[in-house]
Amino acid sequence: MRTVVLDAGHGGKDRGCAGVKAREADVALKIILDLGRQIEENMPEVKVVYTRKTDVFVELTDRAGIANKHAADLFISVHCNASAPSAYGTEVWTMGPHKTDANLAVAKRENAVILQEDNYKANYNGFDPTSPQSHILFSLYQSAHVVNSIRFAQKVDRQFRTTVGRSSRGVKQAGFLVLWKSTMPSVLIESGFLTNRAEERYLNDKSGQSYMAAGIYRAFRDYKNELEAMNGE
Repeated sequence: MRTVVLDAGHGGKDRGCAGVKAREADVALKIILDLGRQIEENMPEVKVVYTRKTDVFVELTDRAGIANKHAADLFISVHCNASAPSAYGTEVWTMGPHKTDANLAVAKRENAVILQEDNYKANYNGFDPTSPQSHILFSLYQSAHVVNSIRFAQKVDRQFRTTVGRSSRGVKQAGFLVLWKSTMPSVLIESGFLTNRAEERYLNDKSGQSYMAAGIYRAFRDYKNELEAMNGE
């Protein structure tokens, strides 16, 4: 585990979803920067690469491209969710076929970002983010890294439920473009619903962001230790 790429979803002209006060692009960036700081302080042997450290727009293909260029061992993308005001809880996603329409809806919302990119049809092999058929065909693409992606996702989910004390909606699979293009184990973390007032307050608060980052950091530490023990390092 030499290199990890940390990806704060959205940014710049793409604000992501929003609550009353909080914007997804801002919350995701704050969690990612806190997570990166914890890894850098506690694991100097691990190289931390960010897809963005400021409020800028980065195309989905470029986010995965950064991870691929640095030959990263893990890709972590952080987002916030949106739904009915009553919806709450964390979700940790890996690449794979969606089992429900609700799972498809989350992937469609996150993938719709590409409509703000200039030549998305060429960049994503004609993928149409509004089409269910497009998502079904595309999610059949099975990553060689799905086992380790799920292994890490389960560790993140366990940390959220136990040490962080968050409600969890579980580990799920769907076809996320940002994960599809990455050539290493990768997860997309929905840190909670900005459309839920209580979760928005939590996620928009510095201590809440720090708790979330600490949970992901502990999962990363456990995942790294487990992999290195399996590989005899």
